Amino acid sequence: MDTTYNALFLCTGNSARSQMAEVLLNAMGQGHFRAYSAGSHPSGEVHPLALQTIRDFGLGAETLRSKSWNEFAGPAAPTMDFVITVCDKAAGESCPVWPGHPAMAHWGVPDPAASGDPHAFRDAWLTLRRRIELMLALPLHTLDKMAREQRLNAIADEGSTS
Repeated sequence: MDTTYNALFLCTGNSARSQMAEVLLNAMGQGHFRAYSAGSHPSGEVHPLALQTIRDFGLGAETLRSKSWNEFAGPAAPTMDFVITVCDKAAGESCPVWPGHPAMAHWGVPDPAASGDPHAFRDAWLTLRRRIELMLALPLHTLDKMAREQRLNAIADEGSTS
């Protein structure tokens, strides 16, 4: 596969789940994916326990920052191939119209920041990692947009760690 896909993970605050998904896909996608994250109402910072979880699993978090999804909706933004919401709140919001009309999916993951429990961050990380493993196993280059959306949405059920 010679294609590099762009993927945007969305969450309301862009402080934990979407940040972890960005790091995971960039690491696991081995250059075939460029992942980004954003929020509809960014918190302004990455949650310290999200940063710690990322580091605990051996990945870097130095370049992460909480950012608005508006950064990815304009004409100068990279064209996304996939936009995946990871929180139920963001999934229910009116999203911008994304340039390129990417495949959209929803992978609801419980908000670890709501509890502040380090185990909740670890659970969210493991759930996201499993879903990204399943995404990477898809024959994306052979699927049209509708099939990509169907397969990506099905991952939310298949890729649960509980």
